[in-house]
Amino acid sequence: MYTTKRLIFNAATFVPGVTALPLVRRKLAKRSLGTGGGAQSARYCYSVWLRHLLHANANHLNVDPRHVAELGPGLSLGIGLAAILSGVERYYAFDVVAHQHAERNLAVFDELIALFQARAPIPRTDEFPAIGPDLPAYDFPRQLLDDERLERNLRPERLARVREALRHCDSPQSMIQYRAPWHTQNAIERDSLDLVFSQAVLEHVDQLADTYRAIYEWLRPNGYMSHQIDFKCHDSAREWNGHWTYSDLKWKLVRGKDTWLINREPHSTHIRLLREAGFRIVEDTRVERSSSIARSHLATRFKTLTDEDLRTGDAFIQALKPAG
Repeated sequence: MYTTKRLIFNAATFVPGVTALPLVRRKLAKRSLGTGGGAQSARYCYSVWLRHLLHANANHLNVDPRHVAELGPGLSLGIGLAAILSGVERYYAFDVVAHQHAERNLAVFDELIALFQARAPIPRTDEFPAIGPDLPAYDFPRQLLDDERLERNLRPERLARVREALRHCDSPQSMIQYRAPWHTQNAIERDSLDLVFSQAVLEHVDQLADTYRAIYEWLRPNGYMSHQIDFKCHDSAREWNGHWTYSDLKWKLVRGKDTWLINREPHSTHIRLLREAGFRIVEDTRVERSSSIARSHLATRFKTLTDEDLRTGDAFIQALKPAG
């Protein structure tokens, strides 16, 4: 039930001298390019950021965050740049592999400026089928980003400062901080962020408990996290949830040394770890898919998966760090 080509290729990475890095880069490119351009598409980044912002508004969370971090931005910093154009003053981007390019980011930035200036509608799922979370309406959110706020954020001198920051992301004084690889320890000062977000990233993080605890420490009281999580197999099996049928040994061979492949943790694990870290969950929207996997085919460690976990292909989760 596994993909033979992947098994052969990734198992070969255990041979001395063979590396998974080219595969990791191809996977990142596929994830970031995707349908319509992914992270290299300004329209994709614009759509993702505004979806997170509108859900935050519906959940009575801070919709004018000033200090923000993104996990796994991919091949561009476009989602973070959309956040900056909405008013964010300091943006941290954490990635596993360094693959940012200043000119690519500048091109996405210019396209994002045009979208905000035009008050463009939010691109829908017919343009980006894999995107989430869904919205009840896709008009530009003028109630959140009124003319006064946009004019303030789109001032020529501010845009010039962002362009300069994109060329110097490694400077401690830059409003854009790009770090790859990154580690949870001492990544950001305690109680310093208003928001931490990600888009289809946390399914790739092995140290989930450490990551959620670190995010809790980074956030200020009443700060929050916002994550779209994809629980599907990521081309590692024929069925969308076939990765839960592999024994640990078989998964080790399928994964090889590809550190970017998924962690196989189900939805309930994320919810449990969030609560253990101290978060209060304010939204947990699951997208279910039909499952053709019989329970008898599940690997031993996944025999106790609930029916809900077995059917959850995606989830959008927002969680608050309570004050006090």
